[in-house]
Amino acid sequence: MNGNNAGMALKEIMRRAMDEIWNRRIGFVGHEKTVKYKADPKDLVTDADLASQKIFVRKLKEGFPGYGIVAEENGFSKKCTLRGRKLFFTVDPLDGTKAFGRKQSQGFGPMLSLSTESQVISAFVGDAMTMELYYYRPDSKKVHRLNFGDHQYERLSIDPKRPLSDQYVLLRDNPFDLPGLYNCVAQSVKHGGVFKDIEIAGGGIGTGMARLWKGEVGAYVIKAGIQTPWDLLPIWGISEKLGFRWMTFDEPSSRWVKREVKPSMFMTKFEDPSIIVHKSRINEFKAGARRYLI
Repeated sequence: MNGNNAGMALKEIMRRAMDEIWNRRIGFVGHEKTVKYKADPKDLVTDADLASQKIFVRKLKEGFPGYGIVAEENGFSKKCTLRGRKLFFTVDPLDGTKAFGRKQSQGFGPMLSLSTESQVISAFVGDAMTMELYYYRPDSKKVHRLNFGDHQYERLSIDPKRPLSDQYVLLRDNPFDLPGLYNCVAQSVKHGGVFKDIEIAGGGIGTGMARLWKGEVGAYVIKAGIQTPWDLLPIWGISEKLGFRWMTFDEPSSRWVKREVKPSMFMTKFEDPSIIVHKSRINEFKAGARRYLI
């Protein structure tokens, strides 16, 4: 199987999962679950999550025998059994389940990644309401945006001429919940920050990051804490492929540095938040943030 064939197979799995979520968006059944890795241990799981994950696990086992799989629901994990290789999929069957549970018109969909121990070699983020897919297949240098409805697609790229001071920064939480330095930087220019203004939006992390990849916003903020492989690796892979940098402040050197992530089937802990901006805007970001280091 080459990269093109693998990409076609994975896109079809994503389409089926998105169809399943779409079909269950009104009459779903949900119940509370407890998770240890979130600040709020009370979470939601629905029959759409479970049905979507069932599609992923079944089709990945059929199409990619021997590959490892780690998925969000019910602690599902399967080790890689390929001789001399360590390849594994991460599956988030429904990123943004709480938004789905609120019956929002946006902000949720499945996510999938394929990784080695050193890199994310393919990643897919779906929006179940717009039926849009953001992805790159194995062996590809391009990231595409595909609409399953009319099958139009485009190659994603960033306009490097738009300064951060003319763009919004997107957060999932109140900026005052961030540590002091991050809160100061993630503000509008008129309030001493780097950006035109801020926007706070709920929903899944994948569809939020998609707004960054297609240029709706200029930066995205991810809080510190435990990062699950099914949340982290798909968005990390696409961000890296498009040239985005996850900036975090290094206290010993008093510098903003790029965060590095090593793909893993296990949880990753971020001690500090990340402000994600494109590499073409790093100098502007550092210059705007420098005032707080004096």
